[in-house]
Amino acid sequence: MSTATVAAPNPFPVPTRPPVKDVTVTDPALVKRAVKAAALGNAMEWFDFGVYSYIAVTLGKVFFPSGNPTAQLLSTFGAFAAAFLVRPLGGMVFGPLGDRIGRQKVLALTMIMMAIGTFAIGLIPSYAAIGVGAPILLLAARLVQGFSTGGEYAGAATFIAEYAPDKRRGFLGSWLEFGTLAGYIGGAGLVTLMTALLSSDDLLSWGWRIPFLIAGPMGIIGLYLRMRLEETPAFAAEVEKAETARPKVPLREMITGQWKALLLCVGLVLVFNVTDYMLLSYMPSYLTSELHYDETHGLLVVLAVMALMMIAQPFTGALTDRVGRRPVIAFGCAGFLFLSIPALLLIREGSLAAVALGMGALGLLLVCFTAAMPSALPALFPTRVRYGSLSIGFNVSVSLFGGTTPLVVTALIGATGNMMMPAYYMMAAAVIGGVAVWFMAESAGRPLPGSAPSVSAGAAASGG
Repeated sequence: MSTATVAAPNPFPVPTRPPVKDVTVTDPALVKRAVKAAALGNAMEWFDFGVYSYIAVTLGKVFFPSGNPTAQLLSTFGAFAAAFLVRPLGGMVFGPLGDRIGRQKVLALTMIMMAIGTFAIGLIPSYAAIGVGAPILLLAARLVQGFSTGGEYAGAATFIAEYAPDKRRGFLGSWLEFGTLAGYIGGAGLVTLMTALLSSDDLLSWGWRIPFLIAGPMGIIGLYLRMRLEETPAFAAEVEKAETARPKVPLREMITGQWKALLLCVGLVLVFNVTDYMLLSYMPSYLTSELHYDETHGLLVVLAVMALMMIAQPFTGALTDRVGRRPVIAFGCAGFLFLSIPALLLIREGSLAAVALGMGALGLLLVCFTAAMPSALPALFPTRVRYGSLSIGFNVSVSLFGGTTPLVVTALIGATGNMMMPAYYMMAAAVIGGVAVWFMAESAGRPLPGSAPSVSAGAAASGG
């Protein structure tokens, strides 16, 4: 007599996808315009946001009392981290709003709010001029930035994912982080140019304001681009199903109704953002303040690493469409677990070649996340709650773990004197990310949960 084998239930099952009769046929030209506008807007946002990191040492001298340089840097990163603490609030406001009134309108709103917050930083008087009012105003501007950014990444990722054909979602989604890297390069390049051309006194007295004041015209350009976008087919279908009103989903349903997917989202975003902020935001200051590396050369190394990542980005995104998101993300987690210590030892060696090699290795591992996450994360949630649930999960994880990375690692080094803390921190994040990947369902080549299959017009015409 034979016995049947009963498989153990999966605590994180594949999201149930209701049967769909229709197929969404996307216009390649419209998809290209949507991807370009989302990525360009994201680049402008992260130019504004990233400049703060690259000029952190100077900002510490401008906005905080003179004395201990480490204390100034900690204070600057403290204001940096504070913006991340309000990101979940922004996500809870903008995410559900995006599920109710549409992705396009909310993305336009977050663009202009971010630009206003950044522009305001360039107008704040120094600590020497107005005393404690300077850091208070800086913190207020950073909170505006953080609140608006709470609806930015999840909205842009959702927008591209809902426009992209199923078989090209990884490739098209990878351009979102291509835009982020372009914004980082623009911010870092401008800071590097100012550092090279301006004297220390000029940079300290007025030069640091330039990149923040650029946010004004950039915000107008970004707003124009996003106002020209059309709503996504997936959201339009949800509105059509509602017949009389746009879908309204209680915040509670976005959290308790999606708790399994939210846990996965938090774990994936943790490893993505801890490694991202460690490499792109913290390392320039680490090279300067902790290793006493020449500031200009340190920034140039980071610029080169980001350029290398930009080249690899679309190819890795296309790879996720062929082999899946899970293998690519898992490879990145394994790489950070086993290579963080060797890479940081190379960086600490101090020579330009060693620093470039260590940073380059970490940058290519980071591409496994930057290329895969924009398509993997939206696929965790159904259409009717995608923007809201993703905003909440993404921003909670970024606030607790990603944005606090520079502050926590600086404090750990100060408390222990152990210069290897950045490596240990990335390894811990890699373990958590690996657990999330283990329970994550593969989404490559499949329709988004709750949405009809999506193909490009060319593929539909050829029967593919």
